[in-house]
Amino acid sequence: MLKLKSFPPKINPFFNQNPSAAFLSSSATPSLPAESSPPYLANLVASILSSSTTDQALRIFNSASPSINPAKTLKLHSAIVHFLTGKRLYVKARCLIEGLIEILRKTRKPHKVCSSIFTALNQIEHSNCEGNVFGVLINALCQKGLPDEGHWVYRKMGRLPPVQPCNALLNGILKTGRVQLMWEVYHDMVANGLSPSEVTYGILIDACCDRGDTEKARLLLEEMVQRGLKPTVVIYTTLIRGLCTESKMLEAEAAFMRMECGVAPNLYTYNVLMDGYAKMVCVEKVRKLYYAMLDGGVLPNVVTYSILIYLLCKIGELVAFRSYFVHMVKFNVIPNIYIYNCLMDGLCDAGDLSAAKAMLVEMEKFGISPDVVTYGILMKGYSRTGRVEGAEILFSKMNEAGVVMNSVVYNTLIDGYCKKGSMEKAVGICSRMMETGLQPDIVTFCTLINGYCKAGKLEAAMGLYYEMGIKGYKPDVVAYTSLIDGHFKNGYADAALQLHREMIDAGVAPNAFTLSCVVDGLCKDGRINNAISFFLEQTKVSMAEADVQCFPSKVTYSILISSLCRNGRVFQASKFFSDMRSRFEPEAVDYAEMVEGHFGAKRVFPVMMLQADMMKKGILANEFMYKILERGYQETAYLASAQKCRDHF
Repeated sequence: MLKLKSFPPKINPFFNQNPSAAFLSSSATPSLPAESSPPYLANLVASILSSSTTDQALRIFNSASPSINPAKTLKLHSAIVHFLTGKRLYVKARCLIEGLIEILRKTRKPHKVCSSIFTALNQIEHSNCEGNVFGVLINALCQKGLPDEGHWVYRKMGRLPPVQPCNALLNGILKTGRVQLMWEVYHDMVANGLSPSEVTYGILIDACCDRGDTEKARLLLEEMVQRGLKPTVVIYTTLIRGLCTESKMLEAEAAFMRMECGVAPNLYTYNVLMDGYAKMVCVEKVRKLYYAMLDGGVLPNVVTYSILIYLLCKIGELVAFRSYFVHMVKFNVIPNIYIYNCLMDGLCDAGDLSAAKAMLVEMEKFGISPDVVTYGILMKGYSRTGRVEGAEILFSKMNEAGVVMNSVVYNTLIDGYCKKGSMEKAVGICSRMMETGLQPDIVTFCTLINGYCKAGKLEAAMGLYYEMGIKGYKPDVVAYTSLIDGHFKNGYADAALQLHREMIDAGVAPNAFTLSCVVDGLCKDGRINNAISFFLEQTKVSMAEADVQCFPSKVTYSILISSLCRNGRVFQASKFFSDMRSRFEPEAVDYAEMVEGHFGAKRVFPVMMLQADMMKKGILANEFMYKILERGYQETAYLASAQKCRDHF
């Protein structure tokens, strides 16, 4: 072994320093000193490789490394990596390679860095750990975000590295989104003798779940168990997350129950399953999981409470959230801006704008600054209550606070002015939005079209409709329905029907509101037969496609029944009323239309049957209904019945 003449009096071991910079700072050295000639360097390498202890090898490396420029030679670094790998100090070896990669990348491209380190490691002779050394290199490359270079090393090795570097490579490729390549590499590894570990299966199951292939993920879980491997909490949670994403809640719960038999669920597991049920609005399931979590000694975090509060606000249980606020204090969980935004959104949806504003004050009191979402929620609350001026005050406050506006905020303000009928102000806000560099999006166009149609300005609405086509936007169902309704109400029935055809051709599915607008428009234009045909055709299509959104609503039935009765077609009206009654609960006004229709046809017995049906359903006749009954009975000479009705009002 080479005996060094002298060592510095004090040596700082490089592993006590920053592994990515301090112990490799020698890159600044301009050239090798004379004493670091090739023979001397060879002796240093031999000394490191033949060291009896790790401390001895590190002392030699630390004393010599300041005079060695890794940009010119990597022999010294290769020697210490081989030594550390031989001693199974893989993390230290990996950290050294990661630091080396950082230095070399300043002057070389990633692949050149990789090939330089690979060549240097390959040149060290008399080492029995080549596979492990290259495995450490693969690990380091993947840790530094260079899985392609790691894959190159894998192919150049000529032998299978240990399972840990294989996992690092598979995970690195997966993170780049190239799932197909990951599977190709995996199958190649298996063909070369890889025995997958729990970590390997975790990566594969994660890949399947990310692609929505939960069936393959479940098969991999079974394969894993058959190999005698025990699924970890991470693997079960990954599978449950994938199943919840696909709304397969029964399967997700089955996986959770299977997990509980041998693996304790953690916080993330509970949160994933609670979130899945929350999206399905299964309140009791979410609550049950929350209390099961507490019973199991798993402490909730801010994500847990975000899920709970979001769900409670969604279903309108605004009182219940306060009990969870108490729990948050108990478990020292500080509400974040997302929770406050959920609460304010729920309060605004419930029409309690004052409480939402109080939440803003409380939020600022705790030092949480409102963001653009917060302001957008409150602005929406003001606009819904017709107080658009209040929304604009908040808009100004956002500017003063330096909050960057987005299109959602502008569209909220535009919608508020459109609902108020102030189209000039709505267009003015749109202009201000464009001045900031934000372009009108599909929501902006559809909102303005709806506003112009309600204001009876069809020419302006159609101008925006054509402009949308020029800009490549496709009007949504709200825009088309507004245009159809506007044209019908202004006497342009044929143009309205043409717009409906264009809507279908564009692939935009009509909803119940669209159907009601067309039926109402045709009836008012005197085309009742066309309205009936359209109604029956749309009902047939929606039933065939199981499309609930397009199924006729009670409003549609009421429109058709009213038109038929007023045109003396009470027999047809009776059929539609019977159909409506089997699907919806008729209101007093619907009974009134039918009663008046039957009286018009001098049919008293059906009227009496309708009265009995109202009593059976607990629908009380109002003054309007009694007047219709009194007049009808009077005209049909049922004077006693007419008198009874007169007595009621």
